Amino acid sequence: MSQQRIERDSMGELEVPASALYGAQTQRAVNNFPVSGEAMPAAFIHAIARIKLAAARVNRDLGLLDAERAAAIVTAAEAVIAGDHDGQFPVDVFQTGSGTSSNMNVNEVIATLASHGDLQVSPNDHVNMGQSSNDVVPTALHLSAALEVTRELRPALVHLHETIDVRAAGLDGVVKTGRTHLMDAMPLRMSQELGGWSSQVGQAIERFDSAMVRLCRLAQGGTAVGTGINAHPEFAERMARDLSEQTGLALSPNDSFFASLGAQDAAVELSGQLRGFACVIMKIANDLRWMNSGPLAGLGEIELEALQPGSSIMPGKVNPVIPESAAQAAAQVIGLDTAVTVAGQSGNFQLNVMLPLVAHNLLTAITLMRNTAWLLADRAIATFQVREEHLSGPLSRNPILVTALNSVIGYDAAAAIAKKAYQAGRPIIEVAEEETDLSREELERLLDPAALTRGGIPE
Repeated sequence: MSQQRIERDSMGELEVPASALYGAQTQRAVNNFPVSGEAMPAAFIHAIARIKLAAARVNRDLGLLDAERAAAIVTAAEAVIAGDHDGQFPVDVFQTGSGTSSNMNVNEVIATLASHGDLQVSPNDHVNMGQSSNDVVPTALHLSAALEVTRELRPALVHLHETIDVRAAGLDGVVKTGRTHLMDAMPLRMSQELGGWSSQVGQAIERFDSAMVRLCRLAQGGTAVGTGINAHPEFAERMARDLSEQTGLALSPNDSFFASLGAQDAAVELSGQLRGFACVIMKIANDLRWMNSGPLAGLGEIELEALQPGSSIMPGKVNPVIPESAAQAAAQVIGLDTAVTVAGQSGNFQLNVMLPLVAHNLLTAITLMRNTAWLLADRAIATFQVREEHLSGPLSRNPILVTALNSVIGYDAAAAIAKKAYQAGRPIIEVAEEETDLSREELERLLDPAALTRGGIPE
């Protein structure tokens, strides 16, 4: 039995694997783009299938597509959306910049699944009715990213935010040495330190919510160049309505299809927010690594959960593997954003020609940040133990505590006390008692680390 079959398109005949649900146009793309070996993300393919499903219903309701073909396309699209045929979409990410090959890949698979008996469904005339790759692909890009942010990324960020808040509340009584420039600074409560992380994550959620407003404006209805040629006048509105009902998103046609096809501003904005959140992740990961450093020769403020042996040669070594993983994922997202930024500039007249790259990088970055947020929350922040004995000693000897005496004895006198205490390795309160006429009781009140974390001017 032959393992190949012959398919035909407008350019002629072509051999296609016998088991393939796709046709000649997909095979040409597979032959033409052996670049990375990486196919488009499943979320993107499923979004195109949602567009085909919606288009079949809309064109049926507009009297442009017969009910039998529409029903067959809907059933086939539903199977693709469910992931039943994910192996049938082999086109490389680095394909034609419009993403036409991926659009035709989906068209051909759905047409094959929908055709049966005497019912023949055309990938172009029926599945692609009222559409162009030039509006389908940017719509699928927005739709897939919006779904992934809503269903996957945002819940992960909310979980990270809540996890940090729970740990902060439980550590409100723990006072530690603050650090600026990696050097000892005024004390703060560990709850305040984690509260900074919480605020960063909370504001990242706000920024993603804002970006979603633009992401939910779709290109569908612009067809080839933005004029809507070959699409019914009501097609765009009806498509947005159907896709909204499918997904629960508040989708609408963009106010300019020319902008939707020629530019990728909303995608660049979302990528920028992902880069911004990557910076949040990097900051939290690095704080955890420094706090965990040691356990003897470093700061040793906390002890992260031991998850795996840390060395192939040093027995007993345990490393901060989750923060290290998080930092690498953050670095990758920052790099992906650089590529999206370049791609966002590649809108030549009426079409951006780096759409597959933008879709791939956005969805990859969303996945990286979603998974990292869950891991950082559950395997690092929720589980670290505080080593209070490593906090109290340095705190009592911290010469920077003398800052609290500035308003009482003046900056220069306080600086002299700090210098003497540091050089002698003595607690600041002992030296201050010798160098000032302040009583021990008064100094204990002024230099109480816990009181100093409340800010203000010591009274």
